[in-house]
Amino acid sequence: MQPLCHYDESSALLQFKESFIINKSASSGDPFAYPKVNSWTLEGESSDCCSWDGVSCDEDTGHVIGLDLSSSCLYGSINSNSSLFRLVHLQSLNLAHNHFNYSQIPSQVGNLSRLTYLNLSSSVFSGEIPFEVSKLSQLSSLDMGGNFDLSSERYLLQLTELSLTSLVGNLTHIENLDVSGVSIISTVPNIFANLSTLRSLYLHDCGMYGEFPIGIFKLPNLRVLDVKYNKNLTGSLPDFEYWRSPLEEMIFADTSFSGELPASMGNLGSLIALSIRGCNFSGSIPYSIGNLTNLIYLELSNNSLAGNIPSSIGNFIQLAFLGLYDNQLSGPIPFGLANLTQLIVLSLGSNRLTGPIPFGLMNLTQLHILNLEANEFQGQLPISIFNLKNLILLNISNNSLSGTVLICNMTSLLILDVSDNYFSSSLPQCLHNSFQGSKLRMISLRENKFRGLLPRSWANCTMLETIDVSNNQFNDTFPTWLGSLPHLKLLMLRSNKFYGQILESPETNYEFPNLQILDLSYNRFTGKFPLNSFRNWNALKLDNKHLTYIHAETLFRVELYYWFENYDYSMKITNKGVDIVYHKVQEFFRAIDISSNMFVGEIPESIGDLLTGLHMLNLSNNILTGHIPPSLGNLTTLESLDLSQNRLSGEIPPQLAQLTFLEWFNVSHNNLTGSIPQGKQFNTFESSSFEGNLGLCGNPLSNKCWVSDSSPPPPLISKQSQDCIGSLFEFGWKIVLVGYGFGLIIGVIIGNIVAIKKHDWLMKTFGMRQQIRRNMRIKHRN
Repeated sequence: MQPLCHYDESSALLQFKESFIINKSASSGDPFAYPKVNSWTLEGESSDCCSWDGVSCDEDTGHVIGLDLSSSCLYGSINSNSSLFRLVHLQSLNLAHNHFNYSQIPSQVGNLSRLTYLNLSSSVFSGEIPFEVSKLSQLSSLDMGGNFDLSSERYLLQLTELSLTSLVGNLTHIENLDVSGVSIISTVPNIFANLSTLRSLYLHDCGMYGEFPIGIFKLPNLRVLDVKYNKNLTGSLPDFEYWRSPLEEMIFADTSFSGELPASMGNLGSLIALSIRGCNFSGSIPYSIGNLTNLIYLELSNNSLAGNIPSSIGNFIQLAFLGLYDNQLSGPIPFGLANLTQLIVLSLGSNRLTGPIPFGLMNLTQLHILNLEANEFQGQLPISIFNLKNLILLNISNNSLSGTVLICNMTSLLILDVSDNYFSSSLPQCLHNSFQGSKLRMISLRENKFRGLLPRSWANCTMLETIDVSNNQFNDTFPTWLGSLPHLKLLMLRSNKFYGQILESPETNYEFPNLQILDLSYNRFTGKFPLNSFRNWNALKLDNKHLTYIHAETLFRVELYYWFENYDYSMKITNKGVDIVYHKVQEFFRAIDISSNMFVGEIPESIGDLLTGLHMLNLSNNILTGHIPPSLGNLTTLESLDLSQNRLSGEIPPQLAQLTFLEWFNVSHNNLTGSIPQGKQFNTFESSSFEGNLGLCGNPLSNKCWVSDSSPPPPLISKQSQDCIGSLFEFGWKIVLVGYGFGLIIGVIIGNIVAIKKHDWLMKTFGMRQQIRRNMRIKHRN
């Protein structure tokens, strides 16, 4: 009969329990977490601590030898006088996935000299790893990885006073060592090559540098080698010709390993995971890689690998993840790829792959991610692609594909990017009638030749964040019905054939509550821009300081691995006078571009109150009249303001000189008068920003403003003469009066004749130029 646990140990356990608060968020990273200590009590049948959840005892002595409180929702600190250290018979201690409130690992852990297993991972410990850990010479497993602070996005533990060599020097029985995320900042010591019992070594994100010891590859029992995220760590893969390695996982992602992939790597028959993403490998992918038939995870992205994808890749019948993204691979997709029926992720984007997309991809029914972007694929897109109902991301952008986009049955889809191709049909009717796409986050049809109407069923896609149909031939009115989408951030309608008025009435309320970027440029919209109807554009009133990017993300499991997919949204917009493709869109960026339409009327004064978070505003090449509202000076985050090619009059408000972030300013080709504001950002603008305004004066124009305090007052002019002169100013001309009486009459008569002739010439010349310019800007790619 197993003896009961000792009273002093049960008492120590209860004191340890009472030192913490139970908080489910303390173990939020584990969906199966629960407070194990809730079963600890001295009352009733549970009085024996050996029966408590997470506690194990020696069958002969009754001493507590194991304590597993991993994912137990514990919140609080462990200090040096904790009752935990009275459990001197402990052989196994697991406190992983709790929140120990940035406390240091107490040096008293060295009192637990019988420990063979110690796991303090992902529990928000901070500071220096104590020297006493190195005295635990019986340890076979030591895990201190993943102590990360989400709020500051940094790892918390460090190993500076104690070297990595000193830490492992006494651990002669060590089998599993994980110090991932510990700030070590040293070379990888050669002593690791002597640890013949080592089975797994995790050194990722430790600041390691220098040459990686090649002898570590030859350790007779090493199964897992993970040194990723050490960008200054160099090395190469050895020749595996002359020994049989038991390696199952080799993870070198985001290091500076280089060289070629050895043909002998085909001898690593036990390998199930290989990742060299973001390294400096070159050469070709060896044909012998097809011998690694146990592979589940193969990630070779972001290198300089060239040549064809070897046909032997079709041997990977267990492969779930294949990443060859961003290399220099060429040739067609091998037909053998259709054999990889277990694939969940296929990422071949940003290479030089050619030919048609093979029909065999329809066999990959488990696919969640299909990324073929930025290659040289051509021909008809196989309709069978759209039968892959498990896809959450489909990216075939930047190719030369044509055909029909039929996503009607793809109910799992989050991301659809078919931009920069040759699709030319109308969108299928199923999108108009029955498509429910409630999971869709992003639709990009940019740079194709789609035509017809936007599908009204997109209003059902309540998770949509980005809609980009720029540079197509859609012929529709403004999609006010998208205003109810609660998460929509980017609406890009640039360069289509959208037309008509965006009606403004008391009943109209285009909500767009999270819209950050609106681009209506190069269309045929008319009437007044209904700024006041967009009163709920709350996102345009905020100045978001977060330096993150607008993106979609999803987390799913690939066999033993979790794959986190982060997809950054992109866009093309005119900013600071230049057409720019943003491959990432910063979360704080706010912009409105309604340029190159036929909007009329005045710029409402309320613009300075409704859009206070704007960084870019482009109203150019319309038919806007009236004054520039001084309230634009309230847009204190504005970096680019383009009001050019309109019919604005009056002076440039001096309040605009207070816009300290303004880098681009253009009011050219209007009817502005008066002096240009001076100082601050206005001293950086060139004369081209103000040209075409005959009434403007002052730097940087050569037309200087005439000011003299001692000049006599101007002569009185009759009301009739003032009216004549005023009418001339409407054409942008200034009549200088040089006399009284007969001279004045002659001057007025001649001025009217000149003005009439000039007006006809202006209308013929500039009116034609304006029409040519508009035609050029709406011209689409052939």
